[in-house]
Amino acid sequence: MVPSWRTAFGAFCIPDAVKSMSIKEHYNNHLSSHYSWMYGGFDSKAKEYSEFFRSKKIIPALTGKALDLGSGNGFQSIALGELGFTVTAVDLSKNLLCELEEKKGDLAISVVEGDIRDFDLYSSSQPELIVCMGDTLTHLGDMTQVAGLVANSFRLLPENGKLIFVFRDLSIQLNNEDRFVTVKSEPEKIFTCILEYEPGYVRINDLIYTKNNNSWQKQISSYRKLVIHPEQLYDLLVHSGFKIEDSELINGYVTIIAVKSAGKKI
Repeated sequence: MVPSWRTAFGAFCIPDAVKSMSIKEHYNNHLSSHYSWMYGGFDSKAKEYSEFFRSKKIIPALTGKALDLGSGNGFQSIALGELGFTVTAVDLSKNLLCELEEKKGDLAISVVEGDIRDFDLYSSSQPELIVCMGDTLTHLGDMTQVAGLVANSFRLLPENGKLIFVFRDLSIQLNNEDRFVTVKSEPEKIFTCILEYEPGYVRINDLIYTKNNNSWQKQISSYRKLVIHPEQLYDLLVHSGFKIEDSELINGYVTIIAVKSAGKKI
């Protein structure tokens, strides 16, 4: 679903002073211009998501509406729109949402710039499907915020509506040189990530080197991600009234598909 973290890359050192950014600053000022590139291109990534949804038999069946929380530039939103959903895409990054606006064409996709924790932004969307993918979930501040997102999703969904989470399993700690990860490397651009583990969080240090003529230009950003233990999220979903329909761990990423159970209210 996302770039592999398995390739160790130890050629760079962490600078003495790396400016810590908010998630919004990180994506708008550092990552947005490289986003499609790091995923191998917009069209191929959107196609990958389309194949994922089709393989999981995700099609409009109830309200015909989908909510994409942390949509980024719209890999998931485009795929869902092409499957016939009317999509509401919510993201913090104005730059990425502008790319989605350019890509959506005539698809029924509306964009909302804002924080996915702000329930009022999308509380009237009436989705039968809510997706929170691309590691968005680990951008939340703590498990209380994760629980709030799950509770709000339960309230929004109709009976038998579905919630899909995809997130990186940061509970498996990498050590020594394995903390140096090449996200993507090409002759003119190298994206390396260095991980620093803190209690309950991982500090992500993103280094992007771009070749300009015969010199290399460097961009650096640092921000924190939340460590979410898959078992803890399973328990939270079940306690909230969801039934786990499908779950898998592939290349360090957890995928969970949960269905709103009949009769339970929170």
